[in-house]
Amino acid sequence: MIHLNNVTKYYPSQLGNQYILRDVSFSFPEDRNIAILGANGAGKSTLFRMLAGSEYPNSGSISSSASISWPVALSTGIHAQMTGRENTRFIGRVNGVANLAKYEKKVQEFAELKHKYDLPVKSYSSGMRARLAFACCVAIDFDIYLIDEATSVGDQKFKRKAKRALMDKSVSANIIMVSHDIKEIRHFCDSAVVIKKGQLNFYDDLEEAISIYRKL
Repeated sequence: MIHLNNVTKYYPSQLGNQYILRDVSFSFPEDRNIAILGANGAGKSTLFRMLAGSEYPNSGSISSSASISWPVALSTGIHAQMTGRENTRFIGRVNGVANLAKYEKKVQEFAELKHKYDLPVKSYSSGMRARLAFACCVAIDFDIYLIDEATSVGDQKFKRKAKRALMDKSVSANIIMVSHDIKEIRHFCDSAVVIKKGQLNFYDDLEEAISIYRKL
């Protein structure tokens, strides 16, 4: 699945390097839907960004043979000067989508943008932009979906639609999630990785992981 090989991550500060992970080797289990849990400041978001490839370790490496999405629910890779359709084509090409016309139509229908699909994204509301990014992501068949606050996208109707789409994806793909909402974690995940003192511990039992997380 995903392997961390002697990964060290720190941020420089006036008090010296502040370590998030120190010489960590860890493998995420295959065929599990995994929550990333930890106290505030433990490094959940940093780990998530490294898994997504938007941030890198100071040393060591992260490798995977699986195809991994960008964080679902974030407008990563959306260009404001391009139209919704142009953004879709660009994302489709980058991710090796074979039938771009079919992909464009699927994204347009799911994002519910109607004629605005052919207007520049800079004219979109933040909710419209988020819907476009979400639709572009779930319309591609990744092996692993990175989910960051998945139900924060759009209005209540679209949030329900997004939740159903992610549950459908979890049947044939795996999920790694960061969320402050325990109810959401229970809905999507069956296990967890807890970050504590710069180390990662996997728990096959989600409820055990949640109990440990609440005591941190």
